[in-house]
Amino acid sequence: MIDHILSKNEKVLAYLEKKHYSRATEQLLKIQLDNWKELAEEYKRLSSVKIKIFLFEDFQIKLQFNPGRLKSTSAEVSDVAIKKRSCFLCADNLPSRQKGIKLLDKYILLCNPYPVFPHHFTIAAINHHQQEIKSSFSELLLLAKMLSKKYSLIYNGPKCGASAPDHLHFQACTKHQMSIENDFHFIVKRYGEKIINNEQLYIAAINDGLRRFISFETKDKNILQNTFAQFYKAYREFKSEEGEPMMNIICNYEKEFGWRVIIFLRSKHRPSHYFLDNDKKYIISPAAIDLGGLCIIPIEKDFIRIDKETLGDIFKEVSLQNGEYEKLLKALKEKYS
Repeated sequence: MIDHILSKNEKVLAYLEKKHYSRATEQLLKIQLDNWKELAEEYKRLSSVKIKIFLFEDFQIKLQFNPGRLKSTSAEVSDVAIKKRSCFLCADNLPSRQKGIKLLDKYILLCNPYPVFPHHFTIAAINHHQQEIKSSFSELLLLAKMLSKKYSLIYNGPKCGASAPDHLHFQACTKHQMSIENDFHFIVKRYGEKIINNEQLYIAAINDGLRRFISFETKDKNILQNTFAQFYKAYREFKSEEGEPMMNIICNYEKEFGWRVIIFLRSKHRPSHYFLDNDKKYIISPAAIDLGGLCIIPIEKDFIRIDKETLGDIFKEVSLQNGEYEKLLKALKEKYS
């Protein structure tokens, strides 16, 4: 049972009753900051993090020195390591002061104890099971719509960014904090290739020199679900690997325009820089937030010495390689034709 971690605050419950989910979420954070010392300390630290920006031709990447994210960035996610530890997203293992909000009767929204954004939440499945998007994509869309007034949703695949690959979860974060949300239309116009463009659905494939990704835009949830299912099938067949093919997802919803889903295509989990020695080593492990334009660096010396060229090399290395991207694009065109 998870009743012991559900927020009983009257304001939170009133907002939930009225289906004002973003307000309920904001209220939860306010209460947790007042009653959970460790969380308050992390948010205080977040307010003074160091930032620098690398400008590329049509977009920017913001770098955030955030030592609180070291545990997540360097998380050991091998099968052996997972079996040795308790799941930190299961209700019985959460900090005693952590409270949450139940959503869709299947998830609990929790304040992320190591925030990257002004408001940062983890949305964990109540039942413990594998991180997997194929069966949970519809719920990702619903959650994005429910929280759309304030937040975007994030999914990291079990092989490329999820620090808990054994427990299904998403993240919710303050909108427009990742630069791709602001630069998206410029990037698509300059680097995108249209796959479908009609009144109901817009699909583009983008190679901006650093990242390779696919975007879906539509107001119709059923069309989006079917479109994603076709993509997933084609991508998995193309990758021909066991389990879920590597991807990171940013999903948001606007009442006027509907959903926009950005799917970053991956070739590997961590770059070679992560495993080097001495001054050539960088503790950077790109996932959805990083590829979305807010690159998290938990080690100060890495933050100080990294340059635009090195960051670009890291992004290009972990993204689907150009030759593979072209082959996948051809397969998707055939799939959607």
